[in-house]
Amino acid sequence: MRADVWIWSVRLTKTRSQAASACRAGHVRVNGERVKPAYLIKPGDEIRVRHAERQRVVVLTRVVRKRVGAPVAVQCYVDNSPPPPPREFAGPVAVRVRGAGRPTKRERRVLDELQGH
Repeated sequence: MRADVWIWSVRLTKTRSQAASACRAGHVRVNGERVKPAYLIKPGDEIRVRHAERQRVVVLTRVVRKRVGAPVAVQCYVDNSPPPPPREFAGPVAVRVRGAGRPTKRERRVLDELQGH
């Protein structure tokens, strides 16, 4: 089965074109080597897909021919990915009284300080 089709069919990417682009850009590795979209994969292969800030490491257990639902997709691979990085704490949200108008320069500086800018 083609690498890009499998990555798309088990929902590691949203579209097949995104899967093919990831392969062409070198963001997909099978057993440690960069692959093209048409690379043939088989059960037992370790597939690494790099997303925006996260890397997914999966071992292919079952080949599927078409895109499947999420519960079935999870059964097609063993996920060995490292845990996602912790989300940064979002500071307090500035709330203004309705009808108070635009903040003054001084108020804007205080708001920016609270938000960490």
